[in-house]
Amino acid sequence: MQKKICAFWLCGTALFASSAFADLASERSALAKLIYEIDTLTPLIQSAEAQADPDLRIRFQYAWLRQDLARVRQGIAEHLEAPQSEPRRFPPLRGDYRR
Repeated sequence: MQKKICAFWLCGTALFASSAFADLASERSALAKLIYEIDTLTPLIQSAEAQADPDLRIRFQYAWLRQDLARVRQGIAEHLEAPQSEPRRFPPLRGDYRR
C-alpha cells in the first residue's frame, strides 16, 4: 500500500513539475512575442510621427511613447534573460545552542 501511495505521489509530483514547466515555457513564449510586437510598433510610430502636423498647439509626444515602449521591452527582456532559478537568501543559523 505504501508503495502505491509513494508511486502516486511521485507521479503527481512529476505531472505538477511537467505542468509548471509547460506553463513557464508558455509564459516565456508569450513574453517573447510581446517583445516582437513592441518591435513591430516602431515603423507605425515613425509613420504617425511623419504625418503629424507640426503647427498644432498640443502635439503627441512620440519620443515619450518610444521611451515608455523601450522601458517595457527592456523589463520583459531582463525577465527573460534572468536565471530561471535564483538562489534564495536565508538568515544565517545561530549555530551556538548553549545558553
